[in-house]
Amino acid sequence: MPTHSANMDLPYTLYDVVVVGGGHAGCEAALAAARLGARTLLLTLNHDHLAQMSCNPAIGGIAKGQVVREIDALGGEMGLNTDAACIQFRLLNRSKGPAVQSPRAQCDKVVYQRRMKHVVERCPGLFVHQAQAVRFEVAGERVTAIVTEFGDVFQARAFVVATGTFLGATLHYGLSSFPGGRAGDPAAVALAESCRSDLALEMGRLKTGTPVRVLGRTLDLSSLERQDPDPEPVGFSFREDRSELPRMGGAHLPQQPCYMTYSTAATAQAVRDNLERSPLYSGRIKGTGARYCPSFEDKIVRFAERERHQIYLEPEGHFTDEYYLNGISTSLPVDVQWRMVRSLPGLEQAHISRYAYAIEYDMVLPHQLDRTLAVRRWPNLFLAGQINGTSGYEEAAGQGLLAGINAARAASGVAAALVLGRDQAYIGVMIDDLVTKDIVEPYRLFTSRAEYRLLLRQDNADLRLMRLGHEIGLISASEVERLQALETALAEGRAFLQAQRSQGRSLWEVLRTPGMHYADLPGAPTLSARAVEQLEIETHYEGYTERQVAQAEGLRKLEAWRLPPDFDYAIKGLRTEARLKLEKRRPQTLGQAARIDGVTPAEISLLQVHLARRRRA
Repeated sequence: MPTHSANMDLPYTLYDVVVVGGGHAGCEAALAAARLGARTLLLTLNHDHLAQMSCNPAIGGIAKGQVVREIDALGGEMGLNTDAACIQFRLLNRSKGPAVQSPRAQCDKVVYQRRMKHVVERCPGLFVHQAQAVRFEVAGERVTAIVTEFGDVFQARAFVVATGTFLGATLHYGLSSFPGGRAGDPAAVALAESCRSDLALEMGRLKTGTPVRVLGRTLDLSSLERQDPDPEPVGFSFREDRSELPRMGGAHLPQQPCYMTYSTAATAQAVRDNLERSPLYSGRIKGTGARYCPSFEDKIVRFAERERHQIYLEPEGHFTDEYYLNGISTSLPVDVQWRMVRSLPGLEQAHISRYAYAIEYDMVLPHQLDRTLAVRRWPNLFLAGQINGTSGYEEAAGQGLLAGINAARAASGVAAALVLGRDQAYIGVMIDDLVTKDIVEPYRLFTSRAEYRLLLRQDNADLRLMRLGHEIGLISASEVERLQALETALAEGRAFLQAQRSQGRSLWEVLRTPGMHYADLPGAPTLSARAVEQLEIETHYEGYTERQVAQAEGLRKLEAWRLPPDFDYAIKGLRTEARLKLEKRRPQTLGQAARIDGVTPAEISLLQVHLARRRRA
């Protein structure tokens, strides 16, 4: 650990870990590093904007909810913070199988941001400093310091950069554009240039956007379709909130409904009449946006046959009257935005409190990272969040947690970095995709991206990962004891079901019958609702999960073949396309090499032969 400067009049400028950026990735990274004993500095542009929900005030959703529960099981903060700020909890896809069910919470954005700010400020060993980072200093193959706009030079053993959409960013309101990392905050222009010049990183350009916000008192909510929360909200965290922070609204905030309306022919016409004023269609925006979450003008052009589109009105919290219009993101001029919004049923008199806009920003092409999220060229520099080409609070937080853990380990000299496999966690799926796939648009997790999604369910994240979180040092012994109690109950329940028989069948087989529930079994011992849920899932999906476990074992065998960083891919029989892609990405294992687009199974076998020869030599 570093020691204090002899001159105590000077600011403390030597840290174990410096984190640049105070969004969802930066907060998780800083908390993880500090909780692991690293003296950590969190640099942020605005101390009051830590963990700000810049876009939708919601956490979770398809695959994203799984990530939040994984963050919680590993010892991160997002699940606890979401539960404290939740104003509507819903389990999505409840009528479908457990592999695709995902929790989602609408949050009070003020409570979410203020609680996380308080957690960060009270964390021992973590220091927050408001300043803009403008330049990296390097020596040899290591980043040595970060320089701020005030001329402060903060040295560290490891760095995490989690700058979100701020690098070289531009805001677009119609054909008017100006620098900005988000509405009300400046862009990190100098730091983007330092990434190119001082770090020599390959950069890309992406685009995202946000819809208008409107005042609730100007809406006719009674005419809209109402969407209520689940009657018994479950929450995200498997753990107890021991933060002792003041709660706003008691133990849980009152739940609130959302509402749904639809666009009309007049909405579509307002878009068509003004396409030439759109920065997307005039060529002003160069960055690539996400296909899965297009701007509203994209929807009108690409789905011209659709008569209407769903738009959700989501409350932003108890301490504001603003509603977020989910589904009508746009970068059209502000006069068009008024016309669009007031063409929506129930919003004929709506007052826009904040205009929609698009944002273009620089990102680092993630093929330059390894699966620890370290930059291969700068092994003590870790990147997390939208700088890696992802989208979403949850994807950012998952990367931030892993980057913070590995930065703390690097700073303390621990050689073994944390790498999550595709069969362990959705976080592992995401990071593996980032370093092996071509990222040409903002990356978003879906359940379909995971080969083993029956194993990676939202309901079993603690059973999968909490012991690992304890080994890392972020999960307490008392939390592991609670996990042990669940595991013991499950073991006892399995033993009973497999030993007892009814009409020639074990109760385990009986429980597998469609429509049968644990409570219907004769003599079944009393178990917690959580244990019963797990046993029912295990029996119903036993054959499928066994198959996925076998497939995952095959993956682990390929992952055991390590590819040295200096491996020579100039191999006879390896096609030029495959050689160039392998040299560009430098996969760490044969399993990772096999997932690179354009590398065939035959070429993996060829690499395996050469690795075996190298081992014998």
